[in-house]
Amino acid sequence: KMTPEQARTFRDDVLNIVSQIPRGRVTTYGIIATWARWPSHPRMVGRTLRYTPEADQLPCHRVVNREGRTAPGWAMQRTLLEEEGVAFKPNGYVDMQRYQWEPDDSFL
Repeated sequence: KMTPEQARTFRDDVLNIVSQIPRGRVTTYGIIATWARWPSHPRMVGRTLRYTPEADQLPCHRVVNREGRTAPGWAMQRTLLEEEGVAFKPNGYVDMQRYQWEPDDSFL
């Protein structure tokens, strides 16, 4: 369980990482959680993006699950990714081998 200070740091780290995802690339909730130093908390990344008001100013559409699946109930996510040149496989998932991005050590 996170302390309030840890939760604030986690939120800030998540938002910072998401802000750096390049156009035409995607990353996963799990990668973000790992880089935010809480690798067992990918669902908390999703909650952070959903419930943090300033997250709507970030490229949250570039975050998908580890298989490349977009968020359920957010049909616009696929459209936004396709507009950036991200292609989808026949199963409707992002081709993670082609489009996955990971932050480097300079992100924090």
